[in-house]
Amino acid sequence: MSIKFSANITMMFCEVPTLAERYGAAKAAGFKYVESAFPYFEPLESLRDAKEKAGVEQIVINTWPGDLKKGDVGLAALPDRQQEFESKLDLAIKTAKALNCKRIHVMAGMKPDNCNEAEMESTYIKNVTMAAKKFQPEGITCLIEPLNSRITAPRYFLTDVNKAVEIIKKINLPNLKLQFDFFHIQIMEGNLTKTLEKFLPYVGHIQIAQVPDRGEPDRQGEINFPYVFDLLRKLNYDGFVGLEYKPRGNTLDGLKWIKEYGLEV
Repeated sequence: MSIKFSANITMMFCEVPTLAERYGAAKAAGFKYVESAFPYFEPLESLRDAKEKAGVEQIVINTWPGDLKKGDVGLAALPDRQQEFESKLDLAIKTAKALNCKRIHVMAGMKPDNCNEAEMESTYIKNVTMAAKKFQPEGITCLIEPLNSRITAPRYFLTDVNKAVEIIKKINLPNLKLQFDFFHIQIMEGNLTKTLEKFLPYVGHIQIAQVPDRGEPDRQGEINFPYVFDLLRKLNYDGFVGLEYKPRGNTLDGLKWIKEYGLEV
């Protein structure tokens, strides 16, 4: 069984200045599938046209992040940003439809000083439920993802994969799934084989990067990716695997690992 790799064009192909141009760059590198974090800062029409011209499929986008310059990383768990979350949720749906994207990752956001975590959890569950219900008629899967708080996002609200799956079970909607990022889960949880096996029925998308530098899978690090790829085949995982890593240099030069591992894009 072949693995379907999705190039994250927010992090890859940064030699090309615009997100729109990276669709073509990904296609030229052989990719059929792409994903991007925040496709909200370039004209949507240019992104749509570039994607269609390249002939690639958009696999996932994130919801509106908030103000990145102020450290925002999503809004779903922030009680005082409720109105903004709801209005920007409609923007995410509009963007996904224009890009024919069937997965949206609803980002939780950062814990403010002196936060009430119980209130944040209640807000998060309410907003994720709202999002999943709004996505359902559009045929869109709602994804939630625990990020690591040890390297990447020290104050992020959702950091525990066990808690994420508890929330998925509690909300109990068929289009609500887990985004399983090996980078974040290795840092926070470890025990990757058993964790993936346990939670695979809830997984709607997978992402990968080496730990701790978030580089290509063949970089020296904590994760044995040839083993991981064999595991995905053994488990008959037929979804997409997003390459959400930071190339060590030129993106194309860094793709040599795919051939070396006997894989293809």
